[in-house]
Amino acid sequence: MNEQIANDLKNAMKSGDKFQLSVLRMLKSALQLEAISKKHELTDDEVMSVIKKQVKTKKDSIIEFQKYNKTAEVEKLEEEIKILDTYLPAEMTEDEIKKVIDEVFKELNPTSMKDMGGVMKKLNEKITNADMSLVSKLVRERLN
Repeated sequence: MNEQIANDLKNAMKSGDKFQLSVLRMLKSALQLEAISKKHELTDDEVMSVIKKQVKTKKDSIIEFQKYNKTAEVEKLEEEIKILDTYLPAEMTEDEIKKVIDEVFKELNPTSMKDMGGVMKKLNEKITNADMSLVSKLVRERLN
């Protein structure tokens, strides 16, 4: 994964794509910071985790910018997310998430919001490529 990002960075330099280059440089520095804090070369799973954090931060920023009608910033962040998404596996659809939630509900048989923590813990084990805020929202709706 690190090699692919490094190669894409080189290609962006050669092609003169300044926007992609800036996004990949930002990603590369985030990966280097994580590698320094972990004191070892990052595995592909750790790299994906860093990329997911970057995407989540940008999605949160989009929400804030939308509140103030800053469409140029929103569009820029959406483009950055598209570039970062190329390194992540496809996210589960809402229907696929609901199926996994159904399985966990059959297994744990939760009765109230008090069981939310246990349900989310189990779902975190089973779901690796989904927007966990959506998962949380679906579980809340189901428990209420």
